[in-house]
Amino acid sequence: MKSAGVVRKVDQLGRIVLPKSLRKRHQMNEGDPVEILVQGDKIFLERYYPRCLFCGTTEEVLEFKERNICAVCMKDMADSKR
Repeated sequence: MKSAGVVRKVDQLGRIVLPKSLRKRHQMNEGDPVEILVQGDKIFLERYYPRCLFCGTTEEVLEFKERNICAVCMKDMADSKR
């Protein structure tokens, strides 16, 4: 993993500001969802993409009854009902 060479302080509400150059480079716009990941004592931020509840893919994910399910798993569920 490469350092961006940027240091920011956390404000009173726990917020940090991502520099415009980083947001632009990673195509992040105001209002875009960001996922917070934790591994050991490290915190990672990445653009959020809905994942399938069953297989974890981010391809062709649809929302069904407030759950994210990909087209392949939906088809598998429909086929299993027969």
